[in-house]
Amino acid sequence: MLLTASLAGFGLRESIRVWQMRQELSALERDVSALTEKQKALEALAERLRSDPAYLEKLAREEMGMVREGETVLKFPSTPNR
Repeated sequence: MLLTASLAGFGLRESIRVWQMRQELSALERDVSALTEKQKALEALAERLRSDPAYLEKLAREEMGMVREGETVLKFPSTPNR
């Protein structure tokens, strides 16, 4: 009787452990999938930066405030939202 109870307890503990490991595996698979998608997006962006001069110029102008030689930049004060 004691042996049966011990085996039942062991089996229950191991079943819970297997369930927890499956949950963890599922979460890790979701993480891998999300990171794979992010990697693909970054690779596409890197390729665009290497091969699309117009996009590179757009980023330089918008994010770095760069201008071409001889261009004049006009800055207007921002108006408060009403």
